[in-house]
Amino acid sequence: MDQSFAFILACAKLFWLAAGTQQKNVSLPWTKHLTLDPDPWQESSWAMTMPCLASLLTGHTGVEVKLFIKDLYGQWIQNGDRPALVVMKEKCWHLAANVMVSEVAGKRYFGTVTNDYESRRCRKALEDLLYLSRIFMVSDAIPSLGWLDTVRGYTAKMKRIAREVDQVLGSWVEEHRRKRFSGSVNEAVQDFIHVMLSVIEDGQFSDHDHDTVIKATCLTLIICGSDSTVITLTCALCPLMNNPSTLKRAQDELDIKVGKHRQVDESDIKNLVYLQAIIKETLITTVPCCAAFSATDPRIWSDPLEFQPERFLTKHVDLDVRGRNFEFLPFGSGRRVCPGISFALEVVHLTLARLLHGFELGVVADLPVDRTEGSGVTLPRATPLDVTVVPRLPSELYGY
Repeated sequence: MDQSFAFILACAKLFWLAAGTQQKNVSLPWTKHLTLDPDPWQESSWAMTMPCLASLLTGHTGVEVKLFIKDLYGQWIQNGDRPALVVMKEKCWHLAANVMVSEVAGKRYFGTVTNDYESRRCRKALEDLLYLSRIFMVSDAIPSLGWLDTVRGYTAKMKRIAREVDQVLGSWVEEHRRKRFSGSVNEAVQDFIHVMLSVIEDGQFSDHDHDTVIKATCLTLIICGSDSTVITLTCALCPLMNNPSTLKRAQDELDIKVGKHRQVDESDIKNLVYLQAIIKETLITTVPCCAAFSATDPRIWSDPLEFQPERFLTKHVDLDVRGRNFEFLPFGSGRRVCPGISFALEVVHLTLARLLHGFELGVVADLPVDRTEGSGVTLPRATPLDVTVVPRLPSELYGY
């Protein structure tokens, strides 16, 4: 395995580049075991922003969100038509990971899929990687005490997981390369790896190992795209569970704009202004570090600690998420803007819209949802988000 291969979420430089911040030369000491030479990424980020990221918007999102809703409906059926308790973090993780892996490699490993060796291997590798990325390492704060991470066994674990993920991604690249050589690739529907191989065949990255560039870039998308999506969705649901009036207003908008005779389509999102306001309000408090200082500034936001989507329908109606307003930079701005912004917005909006449209949501024992943040690079919730679901649309719309 190339020693410069990166396992991205743990690598602060690549994570912050993808998150859209302005950090130029950042690296946590312990990530040397999971680190990529940053030069190829600076080149590949521009290459993939142009032709490659367009390959991500190919319809996998709609398919996976449909299966996500079907899975929740099936859980309600299995519960005897009574409110079904759902661990939303797990369901959202399966959804986000399936979307990203499908778009990147044309595969589906999470949730209700065949439990073959390849699926189990990929799931474990990615889950282990995320687990390690969320653990505090002594060397992050005091580099000279990095030997403590070795004593605690984390260094060996990182090296083992690095080898495992490298093998998984390497098998994807080789499989795609074989398909290209055999001429069995559908040119009309290509996943990200196929597009990257095309870019490389056109002469890009001639000074770097091609497989390393492809594997590192793919893992950047999978990890940064899936984990941040899970955090955003759960952070959007938490205040909705604590504010029934806000939840009802969002569902009323869906009933008026979409109706109850069909599911929400991607084309409906532009008409769901209150849903968009909910996402914007969520992004105020779930932003990368570059804009965190403004999230609680009362000079910008009235009652900044209160969940008020209405602010984006009145005073802040003109604020845009794409980095045009300095006080609101959830995806960064300029050269460091998140290259996957359009893809991320599509996934989050469509998932939340179909979830709110398709189900009545509740909490266990009518207790308020704990919004305390836990430890980790993306600040996941400290406690699981458990909600109850009851269908609110005709049964034939769930495809069960």
